[in-house]
Amino acid sequence: MNNVVLIGRLTRDPELRYVPVTGTPVARFTLAVDKGLSKEKKLEMEARNQPTADFINIVVWGKSAENSANYLAKGRLVGIQGRIQTGSYEKDGIRRYTTEVVANQVEFLEWGDTNRSQDTSSPGMDFGNVEGFHPTDNDDIPF
Repeated sequence: MNNVVLIGRLTRDPELRYVPVTGTPVARFTLAVDKGLSKEKKLEMEARNQPTADFINIVVWGKSAENSANYLAKGRLVGIQGRIQTGSYEKDGIRRYTTEVVANQVEFLEWGDTNRSQDTSSPGMDFGNVEGFHPTDNDDIPF
């Protein structure tokens, strides 16, 4: 069984290319997946300049590749379901090994500008003209 499910943030914008002969779209990006460390362990690793996330190469094919390139950007939170693929190639007489996740499904878990917090003025969140809905301040919420 080869099944991978990941949630993380893009470390760079997706790179979209097309296979020369077939024209099939393929997108590549790297996903930073938090290691799930305790607060103390995370602070300890940060103090020693050690990574607190794993950086995983993702490959997406077809329409999902085009959608990823068009709608995802560095810093966006996404969910990936796919499989691990390994390979190797030779460069300058040295054998190099690769590991990547080939995504079957890409879920956009975050939309809009990642620099803004949950802002009710963002697209799709304006309920001001809908009867029965009105903006509220988080201080008004009882929980």
